[in-house]
Amino acid sequence: MFKIDKTDYGMKLILAGDIAVEEMTTWLKELKAVIDDMNNDFCAFVDMRKLIPISTEAREPLEAGQKYAKEKGMRRSVVILNNPVLTMQFKGIAHQTGIYVWERYIDASQEPDWERVGLDWLISCVDPDKKVALPQD
Repeated sequence: MFKIDKTDYGMKLILAGDIAVEEMTTWLKELKAVIDDMNNDFCAFVDMRKLIPISTEAREPLEAGQKYAKEKGMRRSVVILNNPVLTMQFKGIAHQTGIYVWERYIDASQEPDWERVGLDWLISCVDPDKKVALPQD
């Protein structure tokens, strides 16, 4: 299951359950449509707390979506996870797609105020890994 909502800072994405390649391909198509309807210079809040680790085949459209967002002006993103296996999987994807520099990961099982911490990164550039504000882009 996935959901994509436009927000003041850009978009909020929810990915949950067992997402097969067909659904991830539909997600990519819808993501591109939302991004194409936005101005450049946006941020993405990604809630993956209930996502089951995805297959290698389903990773391809996910990686394509990350690359597309980067190309179209994504400044920062935050990924909320609840599973150390998923955390490692998506950090690896971010390194491969080149967005790790702008993407932060928050483990909701360790950070009770995960939503605020994520929004602080997106809106105020407060790095959750360092707990300080970085210079704005």
